[in-house]
Amino acid sequence: MTRLSGTGMTLAYDKRVIAEDLSVEIPDGSFTVIIGPNACGKSTLLRALSRLLKPATGTVLLDGRDVHSQPTRTVAKTLGLLPQSSTAPDGITVAELVARGRYPHQSILRRWSAEDERVVEESMESTGVADLADRNVDELSGGQRQRVWLAMALAQQTPLLLLDEPTTYLDIAHQIEVLDLCAELHERQGRTLVAVLHDLNHAARYATHLIAMRSGKVARSGLPGEVLTAELVEEVFGLPCRVIDDPETGTPLVVPAARRRTGDLSTNARI
Repeated sequence: MTRLSGTGMTLAYDKRVIAEDLSVEIPDGSFTVIIGPNACGKSTLLRALSRLLKPATGTVLLDGRDVHSQPTRTVAKTLGLLPQSSTAPDGITVAELVARGRYPHQSILRRWSAEDERVVEESMESTGVADLADRNVDELSGGQRQRVWLAMALAQQTPLLLLDEPTTYLDIAHQIEVLDLCAELHERQGRTLVAVLHDLNHAARYATHLIAMRSGKVARSGLPGEVLTAELVEEVFGLPCRVIDDPETGTPLVVPAARRRTGDLSTNARI
């Protein structure tokens, strides 16, 4: 049984419908990446899967039960979310914010423990923010804050982790670091990851399962090599391109068609 899925969903904000009759299944143990043009419903789908947005019709199932019928703490122990943009409380330090990822594991009978401390420290180390532990979050750069929020999501230690544009604000080196970390969580720890990414080549390199969306619908889903074709890219994004093998990984590499420059004429045309 797939642990996370959505069936027959209508997703809307007030009366503005984003998607209708949308169904998706997240393969267990996969690194699923959702791609598509702006305003196609990628982040809206992720919000629905994460319980932040209740479908107007249809159902999101987590472990075979409607995610909205389950207690918040139960869901938070199973499913973590890194939202697209987050606001930290004023004056909170990095270590304090990351520690909030452990809240679902606390109860009247279980208080803060050495295990919680270890998880928080490891989460900060793995995201490269351990040296910022005592800094206020509001003093950090956008890229540093993004890594702190990722550390908090990791500290939650959920088997399912949803990430909405996790490379936002990061330069290319830190984008690769974060995606390498995500791949490690998937490969070594067996976590199921679902991420929204804009960069098609990053999506192809890291995903084990791709969902391509267009206008609130799933245009195609499956293995990156099956989904990311030149025809699909032009159909979904309106981008003429070639798709070749990435020389480093062998995964699909999208090469946009060159723009024809004004005045570029052939020799015959000039004669």
